[in-house]
Amino acid sequence: MKDFAAIDFETANEQPSSVCSVGVVIVRGGQIVDSFYSLIHPEPEYYQWFCRQVHGLGPEDTEGAPVFPYVWEKIAPRIDGLPLVAHNARFDEGCLKAAFQVYQMDYPDYIFFDTLTASRRHFGRSIPNHQLQTVAAACGYGLTNHHHALADAEACAYIAMSIL
Repeated sequence: MKDFAAIDFETANEQPSSVCSVGVVIVRGGQIVDSFYSLIHPEPEYYQWFCRQVHGLGPEDTEGAPVFPYVWEKIAPRIDGLPLVAHNARFDEGCLKAAFQVYQMDYPDYIFFDTLTASRRHFGRSIPNHQLQTVAAACGYGLTNHHHALADAEACAYIAMSIL
């Protein structure tokens, strides 16, 4: 895969629509050419303890952040015509569809590829698990700041360039 957008969402609670941050990495010709990160005011607007433990974000971080439609306005032109790639794409695609639904936006039927599924096919049992940081390391990329949406999107982009 030479042209795609890697995407990662973090959520505030168990609702897929509660995206509180997004990271996007644009790859063209097999090279990273652009990236984007934003905090997002989540909907519904509450944080679960577990989610805060995972990504470290809370209401104090997103209180003045834009709502999803304003953030997506900045992302949409960057990813126009590109397939989307995510690690465990079912989660990120679910978040995207749920946010579009909450804000009554027309969903443009983005095409998603999943680096988790690709990892299971490519590496099989040769690695201890198929978590993002493990797969990234197997592809020669050292993921630091795991669960920061942009760091995770960048790791996903490197995985996709390696095995998709």
